Amino acid sequence: MPIRHPNESPEYAKLRAELLEAEIALRDQGERVAALRRELPLDTEVADETLEEIVDGERVPVKLSALFSDPSKPLVLMHFMYGGSMSHPCPMCTMWADGYDGVIPHLQQRVNFAVLVAGDVGDFADYARSRGWENLRLVGTGASDLKRELGFEEADGSQNPGVTVYQRREDGTVVHFYSQSAWIPDRGFRLMDLLSPVWNYFDLVPEGRGDFFPAKSYAD
Repeated sequence: MPIRHPNESPEYAKLRAELLEAEIALRDQGERVAALRRELPLDTEVADETLEEIVDGERVPVKLSALFSDPSKPLVLMHFMYGGSMSHPCPMCTMWADGYDGVIPHLQQRVNFAVLVAGDVGDFADYARSRGWENLRLVGTGASDLKRELGFEEADGSQNPGVTVYQRREDGTVVHFYSQSAWIPDRGFRLMDLLSPVWNYFDLVPEGRGDFFPAKSYAD
Protein backbone atom coordinates (compact mmCIF):
# COMPACT_ATOMS: atom_id res chain seq x y z
CA MET A 1 0.00 0.00 0.00
CA PRO A 2 1.54 3.35 -1.01
CA ILE A 3 2.09 5.88 1.77
CA ARG A 4 0.56 9.11 0.52
CA HIS A 5 -1.94 11.86 1.30
CA PRO A 6 -5.15 11.56 -0.77
CA ASN A 7 -5.19 15.30 -1.54
CA GLU A 8 -1.62 15.68 -2.78
CA SER A 9 -1.12 17.65 -5.98
CA PRO A 10 0.24 16.11 -9.21
CA GLU A 11 3.44 18.14 -8.74
CA TYR A 12 3.84 16.82 -5.20
CA ALA A 13 3.20 13.23 -6.35
CA LYS A 14 5.85 13.53 -9.08
CA LEU A 15 8.49 14.95 -6.73
CA ARG A 16 7.63 12.46 -4.01
CA ALA A 17 8.14 9.58 -6.46
CA GLU A 18 11.57 10.96 -7.37
CA LEU A 19 12.39 11.33 -3.69
CA LEU A 20 11.38 7.72 -3.02
CA GLU A 21 13.80 6.54 -5.71
CA ALA A 22 16.58 8.56 -4.05
CA GLU A 23 15.67 7.19 -0.61
CA ILE A 24 15.86 3.62 -1.91
CA ALA A 25 19.20 4.36 -3.58
CA LEU A 26 20.49 5.82 -0.31
CA ARG A 27 19.43 2.70 1.56
CA ASP A 28 21.14 0.49 -1.03
CA GLN A 29 24.34 2.57 -0.80
CA GLY A 30 24.26 2.18 2.98
CA GLU A 31 24.11 -1.59 2.52
CA ARG A 32 27.11 -1.47 0.19
CA VAL A 33 29.11 0.61 2.67
CA ALA A 34 28.29 -1.82 5.50
CA ALA A 35 29.34 -4.76 3.32
CA LEU A 36 32.67 -3.09 2.50
CA ARG A 37 33.25 -2.46 6.20
CA ARG A 38 32.63 -6.12 7.04
CA GLU A 39 35.35 -7.11 4.57
CA LEU A 40 38.08 -5.37 6.59
CA PRO A 41 40.59 -8.00 7.77
CA LEU A 42 41.06 -8.79 11.45
CA ASP A 43 44.85 -8.71 11.20
CA THR A 44 45.87 -5.68 13.31
CA GLU A 45 46.82 -6.95 16.76
CA VAL A 46 47.00 -4.22 19.40
CA ALA A 47 48.52 -3.85 22.85
CA ASP A 48 46.31 -4.76 25.78
CA GLU A 49 46.17 -1.19 27.10
CA THR A 50 45.56 -0.48 30.79
CA LEU A 51 42.63 1.90 31.24
CA GLU A 52 40.60 3.03 34.27
CA GLU A 53 37.04 2.73 35.46
CA ILE A 54 35.06 3.28 38.65
CA VAL A 55 33.93 0.17 40.53
CA ASP A 56 32.02 0.53 43.80
CA GLY A 57 33.16 4.13 44.01
CA GLU A 58 36.84 3.27 43.59
CA ARG A 59 39.10 3.97 40.61
CA VAL A 60 40.52 0.67 39.37
CA PRO A 61 42.67 -0.35 36.40
CA VAL A 62 41.01 -2.33 33.63
CA LYS A 63 42.63 -3.97 30.65
CA LEU A 64 41.28 -3.35 27.17
CA SER A 65 40.71 -7.10 26.87
CA ALA A 66 38.58 -7.00 30.04
CA LEU A 67 36.08 -4.67 28.37
CA PHE A 68 34.88 -7.75 26.51
CA SER A 69 32.33 -8.83 29.11
CA ASP A 70 31.30 -11.41 26.54
CA PRO A 71 34.50 -12.39 24.68
CA SER A 72 32.46 -13.88 21.82
CA LYS A 73 31.14 -10.43 20.89
CA PRO A 74 33.03 -7.42 19.44
CA LEU A 75 33.69 -4.29 21.48
CA VAL A 76 32.30 -0.93 20.37
CA LEU A 77 34.26 1.85 22.04
CA MET A 78 32.81 5.36 21.69
CA HIS A 79 35.31 8.23 21.95
CA PHE A 80 33.68 10.96 24.05
CA MET A 81 35.21 14.45 23.86
CA TYR A 82 36.26 15.16 27.43
CA GLY A 83 39.74 15.51 28.90
CA GLY A 84 43.01 16.67 27.44
CA SER A 85 42.45 20.31 26.56
CA MET A 86 38.67 19.93 27.06
CA SER A 87 37.76 20.66 30.67
CA HIS A 88 34.04 20.15 30.12
CA PRO A 89 32.12 17.31 28.44
CA CYS A 90 31.16 18.00 24.84
CA PRO A 91 27.46 18.87 24.26
CA MET A 92 27.40 16.90 20.99
CA CYS A 93 28.89 13.78 22.59
CA THR A 94 26.45 14.24 25.47
CA MET A 95 23.50 14.15 23.07
CA TRP A 96 24.85 11.00 21.46
CA ALA A 97 25.42 9.34 24.85
CA ASP A 98 21.88 10.24 25.95
CA GLY A 99 20.76 7.99 23.12
CA TYR A 100 23.30 5.23 23.71
CA ASP A 101 22.23 4.75 27.31
CA GLY A 102 18.66 3.91 26.36
CA VAL A 103 19.56 1.26 23.79
CA ILE A 104 22.30 -0.55 25.72
CA PRO A 105 20.09 -3.56 26.56
CA HIS A 106 19.52 -4.02 22.82
CA LEU A 107 23.16 -3.45 21.86
CA GLN A 108 24.36 -5.99 24.41
CA GLN A 109 22.65 -8.74 22.45
CA ARG A 110 25.34 -8.38 19.77
CA VAL A 111 28.20 -6.26 21.12
CA ASN A 112 30.14 -5.13 24.17
CA PHE A 113 29.87 -1.36 24.53
CA ALA A 114 31.82 1.30 26.45
CA VAL A 115 32.43 5.05 26.40
CA LEU A 116 36.05 6.22 26.59
CA VAL A 117 37.20 9.64 27.84
CA ALA A 118 40.63 11.17 28.26
CA GLY A 119 39.48 13.06 31.35
CA ASP A 120 39.17 11.86 34.94
CA VAL A 121 36.82 8.89 34.88
CA GLY A 122 35.57 9.65 38.40
CA ASP A 123 34.50 13.15 37.43
CA PHE A 124 32.94 11.76 34.27
CA ALA A 125 31.01 9.18 36.29
CA ASP A 126 29.59 12.08 38.32
CA TYR A 127 28.58 13.77 35.08
CA ALA A 128 26.94 10.55 33.89
CA ARG A 129 24.85 10.39 37.05
CA SER A 130 23.77 14.00 36.55
CA ARG A 131 22.53 13.00 33.07
CA GLY A 132 20.67 9.96 34.38
CA TRP A 133 22.82 7.50 32.45
CA GLU A 134 22.43 4.10 34.09
CA ASN A 135 23.61 1.58 31.49
CA LEU A 136 26.81 2.96 29.99
CA ARG A 137 30.16 1.45 30.90
CA LEU A 138 32.46 4.44 31.43
CA VAL A 139 36.21 4.13 30.95
CA GLY A 140 39.08 6.62 31.20
CA THR A 141 42.36 6.40 29.32
CA GLY A 142 44.41 6.88 32.49
CA ALA A 143 48.06 6.85 31.46
CA SER A 144 47.30 5.11 28.17
CA ASP A 145 47.97 6.78 24.81
CA LEU A 146 45.19 4.79 23.13
CA LYS A 147 43.23 7.83 21.97
CA ARG A 148 46.29 9.57 20.59
CA GLU A 149 47.48 6.43 18.81
CA LEU A 150 44.16 6.19 16.98
CA GLY A 151 43.96 9.91 16.16
CA PHE A 152 41.17 10.77 18.59
CA GLU A 153 43.44 13.08 20.58
CA GLU A 154 45.66 15.74 19.02
CA ALA A 155 49.11 16.80 20.24
CA ASP A 156 47.57 19.87 21.92
CA GLY A 157 45.11 17.67 23.85
CA SER A 158 42.07 18.51 21.73
CA GLN A 159 39.66 15.62 21.34
CA ASN A 160 37.99 14.08 18.30
CA PRO A 161 34.69 12.20 18.52
CA GLY A 162 34.28 8.81 16.93
CA VAL A 163 34.09 5.07 17.31
CA THR A 164 36.51 2.14 17.43
CA VAL A 165 35.61 -1.53 17.09
CA TYR A 166 37.78 -4.33 18.44
CA GLN A 167 37.57 -8.11 18.34
CA ARG A 168 39.02 -10.48 20.91
CA ARG A 169 40.59 -13.72 19.76
CA GLU A 170 40.22 -17.02 21.60
CA ASP A 171 43.76 -16.66 23.01
CA GLY A 172 42.79 -13.31 24.58
CA THR A 173 44.64 -11.03 22.18
CA VAL A 174 42.78 -8.00 20.89
CA VAL A 175 42.66 -6.90 17.26
CA HIS A 176 41.55 -3.58 15.82
CA PHE A 177 38.73 -3.84 13.28
CA TYR A 178 37.54 -0.31 12.52
CA SER A 179 37.88 3.32 13.61
CA GLN A 180 36.15 6.41 12.29
CA SER A 181 35.83 9.99 13.45
CA ALA A 182 32.51 11.82 13.31
CA TRP A 183 34.33 14.90 12.01
CA ILE A 184 34.66 15.49 8.27
CA PRO A 185 36.81 18.47 7.23
CA ASP A 186 34.63 21.24 5.73
CA ARG A 187 31.47 19.25 6.52
CA GLY A 188 31.37 19.16 10.30
CA PHE A 189 30.18 16.26 12.45
CA ARG A 190 28.47 14.39 9.62
CA LEU A 191 30.19 11.02 9.38
CA MET A 192 28.29 9.40 12.26
CA ASP A 193 24.79 10.77 11.67
CA LEU A 194 23.36 7.25 11.66
CA LEU A 195 24.45 6.74 15.28
CA SER A 196 22.00 9.40 16.50
CA PRO A 197 18.36 9.68 15.42
CA VAL A 198 18.21 13.42 16.16
CA TRP A 199 19.70 14.59 12.85
CA ASN A 200 17.61 12.15 10.85
CA TYR A 201 14.41 13.44 12.42
CA PHE A 202 15.39 17.01 11.56
CA ASP A 203 16.04 15.93 7.96
CA LEU A 204 12.36 14.89 7.71
CA VAL A 205 10.96 18.40 8.22
CA PRO A 206 10.74 21.30 5.71
CA GLU A 207 13.42 23.43 7.44
CA GLY A 208 15.90 20.55 7.71
CA ARG A 209 18.55 20.47 10.42
CA GLY A 210 19.57 24.08 9.86
CA ASP A 211 22.33 25.30 12.17
CA PHE A 212 21.20 23.23 15.17
CA PHE A 213 23.89 22.32 17.66
CA PRO A 214 22.90 20.41 20.79
CA ALA A 215 22.97 21.88 24.28
CA LYS A 216 23.27 20.04 27.57
CA SER A 217 20.01 21.63 28.74
CA TYR A 218 17.20 23.48 27.02
CA ALA A 219 15.66 24.94 30.18
CA ASP A 220 14.86 28.63 30.02
